[in-house]
Amino acid sequence: MSKSLPTTRDAAPSRLRRAVTTVLMIMLAVMIVRDIFARRWGSTTEARQDIGQQDVTHDVTQRSP
Repeated sequence: MSKSLPTTRDAAPSRLRRAVTTVLMIMLAVMIVRDIFARRWGSTTEARQDIGQQDVTHDVTQRSP
C-alpha cells in the first residue's frame, strides 16, 4: 500500500507528454501518407535527371559559331 495514485501535480506532465506524443505521431503519419500520394500521382511527369548525369555536349554545341 506504499504506492499511491499520481497526484494532480504528477498527472499534468504525464498528460502533456501523452498529448505531445500523440500530436507527433499524427504528424508523422500525415507526412508518410502525403509522401506515398506524392510518389504515386507525382510520377506522371518525366523523371528529372541528376545534375551530374546531364549531357555536357549540349552546352558545347551551343557555344560554337
